[in-house]
Amino acid sequence: MQFDDLIGSMNQEIYQRLVQAVETGRWPDGNKLTDEQRENSIQLVMAYQARYANSEEAFTISSNGEIVTKTKRELKEQFKASSGESIARFKLDQQKGEL
Repeated sequence: MQFDDLIGSMNQEIYQRLVQAVETGRWPDGNKLTDEQRENSIQLVMAYQARYANSEEAFTISSNGEIVTKTKRELKEQFKASSGESIARFKLDQQKGEL
């Protein structure tokens, strides 16, 4: 099976399992990924993202194959626009009972 055929045969469930495996270093059944499996899984995730998951989130792969990166300011603006509220803020010098 060719690489493009493999990407074309993947569904969303398989993609999510690969993402989880890459993030945790383990398959859903708990077995640890080998270095080769991790490398191949990362390649599959990146190729799937580039082809199907048109996401504008930071550190994903765009449809043209480039890594999508955003500045801290762009991410703050994205979060503010999506929720309509600012990001939670806390004073560092608050005492326990003053929340």
